[in-house]
Amino acid sequence: MSTVIVVGVQWGDEGKGKIVDILARDADIIVRFGGGNNAGHTLLVGEERTVLHLIPSGVLHQGKICVIANGVVVDPEVLVSELTALRARGYLTDDACLKISDEAHLIMPYHKAIDLARERLRGKGEIGTTGRGIGPTYEDKMARTGIRFVDLLEEGTFREKLERNLEEKNIYLRSILKEPGMEFAAIYDAYRRHGDLLRRYVSDTALYLQEGIDAGRRILFEGAQGTMLDVDHGTYPYVTSSNTVSGAVCAGAGVGPGSFQSVVGICKAYTTRVGNGPFPTEERGPIGERLRESGDEFGATTGRPRRCGWFDAVLVRQAARLNGLTGIALTKLDVLTGMDPLRICTGYRAGGQRFARVPASTRVLEAVVPEYEEMPGWTTPLSAARTLAELPVNARRYVARLEELTATPITMISVGAEREETILI
Repeated sequence: MSTVIVVGVQWGDEGKGKIVDILARDADIIVRFGGGNNAGHTLLVGEERTVLHLIPSGVLHQGKICVIANGVVVDPEVLVSELTALRARGYLTDDACLKISDEAHLIMPYHKAIDLARERLRGKGEIGTTGRGIGPTYEDKMARTGIRFVDLLEEGTFREKLERNLEEKNIYLRSILKEPGMEFAAIYDAYRRHGDLLRRYVSDTALYLQEGIDAGRRILFEGAQGTMLDVDHGTYPYVTSSNTVSGAVCAGAGVGPGSFQSVVGICKAYTTRVGNGPFPTEERGPIGERLRESGDEFGATTGRPRRCGWFDAVLVRQAARLNGLTGIALTKLDVLTGMDPLRICTGYRAGGQRFARVPASTRVLEAVVPEYEEMPGWTTPLSAARTLAELPVNARRYVARLEELTATPITMISVGAEREETILI
């Protein structure tokens, strides 16, 4: 392992946290390159459950360097809280083990207020945002009015930018969104305190990563959300506000495209989605409920119940192409134990037309009827399996069929929530 990218290939929540935690054992540096604290990565080590929102999942391995790169939008209050909780448990006690890009943009209180108010005004047409201010922060980044860590650490620059932004945001909040405005002093004082606490971690992480690559250090790049939530390639407009595919690493971490050796796609053995938007294989009845309960399908960040359905090979095959996957880590295969038959979506039909890809049109995607093939299930619990041969024959056949349909080798299989409950192929 030298430089490896890990991305989700469905609608997020695929189990990236556990896979990154496993791969981090062999890494020197773990990098978060996009998204914000709307993504929650859950790790189970023994009896200890950890949910991370901003700090990379490799933090539970002592001595690893965790990097929050420039493509991440950071709520400093959340980051300080997460860092404090981890330090209390004995992690990140060495300041050198956490690095934050001086070019990363800050989520401000007005971003969160705008996010929540817009969702309220959309009513039934809401996107299903987490309300964490992610989208409005990326908007300001593109409008060139965003505030970065480097600005926060320069008192005069921060004051000037905050004053200018608040003048505009308060007009928008009061006149358009019918929300109360915000006071400068409270925001300024709170963020300056956050800046004082985080200053020691802030640096040019792009340069640090390039120097690491040149020195042959083993670097793991951790994505957030999933491919079908990518703002360009996902089920728009029901997507996140950033690029989540592997190609986003170059801009989000500041390293060149020739720097990567492999791309691992994290993929559930079935499909889930949080929030609104089309979901061709969704099961709204007993099957969906069983998957939700057996798979503990509730959002790590919001606690919202996830929508559940059968494996969608059309979607994953497209994600494999978009990301240039070299392998798939298949998660939650154990959740399918006891279900018979199992169904796999191999294509869509709508209006007399067959689709072997995910249509760009939301209306078409909402109208498609999935084509399924069925396979026999198994009843033997999987959690003790540590090799492919130890899986029941029907489980092996299911895995092999997913490899065929996605045209991607499956190189890792998770058969339980704990680190050890994993098959490495």
